[in-house]
Amino acid sequence: MTLQILTANRLREGDVVYLTADDGWSTRFADAMPLADDDAAEQLLKQAERDVAARLIVAPYLMKVAEDAGRLTPLSQREAIRARGPSVRPDLGKQAE
Repeated sequence: MTLQILTANRLREGDVVYLTADDGWSTRFADAMPLADDDAAEQLLKQAERDVAARLIVAPYLMKVAEDAGRLTPLSQREAIRARGPSVRPDLGKQAE
């Protein structure tokens, strides 16, 4: 089964964010709410437009993830890089934490 999560960028800082189960946005990939139902995922994507209109986020979209032993991992290299943070300075950003 392919899971999806909803991602976007926070408008103010430009940070990558993920939709959480409490309908908030987190910069932590591990906080993302996995969605198994395609229709529910598409509905949440449409609902995210209210946060776009409120100028909280920009460019929300669904991304595919895999779950192994309760841990989510991005299925594309692009999303893996976005989840870790900037690749030019591994001593900065999320990967430095």
